[in-house]
Amino acid sequence: MRGVIFDGEKPRVVDDLEVRDPGPGEVLVAVRAAGLCHSDLSVIDGTIPFPAPVVLGHEGAGVVEAVGAGVGHVEPGDQVALSTLANCGACAECDRGRPTMCRKAIGMPGTPFRWRGAPLYQFASNSAFAERTVVKAVQAVKISPRIPAASAALIGCSVLTGVGAVLNRAKVDRGDSVVVIGAGGIGLNVLQGARLAGASVIVAVDANPAKEERARQFGATHFIDASAVPDSVKAVKAVLPTGADHAFECVGSTRLIRQAVDLLDRHGQAVLLGVPPATAEASFLVSSMYLDKAILGCRYGSARPQRDIALYARLYREGRLLLDELVSAEYPVEDFARAADDAHHGRVARGVLVFPE
Repeated sequence: MRGVIFDGEKPRVVDDLEVRDPGPGEVLVAVRAAGLCHSDLSVIDGTIPFPAPVVLGHEGAGVVEAVGAGVGHVEPGDQVALSTLANCGACAECDRGRPTMCRKAIGMPGTPFRWRGAPLYQFASNSAFAERTVVKAVQAVKISPRIPAASAALIGCSVLTGVGAVLNRAKVDRGDSVVVIGAGGIGLNVLQGARLAGASVIVAVDANPAKEERARQFGATHFIDASAVPDSVKAVKAVLPTGADHAFECVGSTRLIRQAVDLLDRHGQAVLLGVPPATAEASFLVSSMYLDKAILGCRYGSARPQRDIALYARLYREGRLLLDELVSAEYPVEDFARAADDAHHGRVARGVLVFPE
């Protein structure tokens, strides 16, 4: 079967990838579409350390082909969106409803794939850049077959992360003010999460003025072109003179993390969603924090995938959540290099690799 692997030096598209059958509590999924996220590119450039060789991809949707013993919530033929959380379901964190904090959910990659006789790691317990993948049953969430696969694929990462950061982690309330730094795939979903939450002022900040139209479509009430102003903080404070209730950093820049903190009003909170290099350090004025400000990390939108993915799929079908509008381009898997280049240069909100039936 076809797939995209990273051998430790460069990515490559192969057509002789193999995946094992599902074991107890596992699901074999025929992937129909997979979004190309910057996290995949971060594995390639080393920003996210991950063992190689590895099958890339972690934002996908497809159709169940087979299930292992003990799986009852999905069956062959069901369309599913895939999450990256291979949480155990039995530890204290899972029991508290915090599966993103399950210590078995990360850091222990399996090797269900083989290529030319050698095992390959599974990225983010998912590896959606393959025609078929094996995941834990908890990662497969049944959704309506009426949702196009390319749109459904995006629920499991960019939507879950961006919208979830607003609703689950920041708990944005009606009338709050929100600043979103970076209007890419994650930032757009933060914008629409803020819109769903009822925020009154939603300011998008990006250095690419071409992103304004889409940012406003997703919920921005104001757009600041960071390339055209000498000081983005002053530009935001022209809109929000006392600062923002919530500032989301969606780029992964330590400079912009500092900017997010500087933009806060009293009692405000900065939520970090971008991924800088693993050893990066950021600074801020400690004295400013005594006004009840907070800096919040956020893993995967603090999501509960079986609940949240089903919710977002329903909101999409009700016309309240934008998915189709996130898909800027679809690429056959053989065009991975072009898709990666478009994502790297910010030409797309989300590019999606497709695997036709």
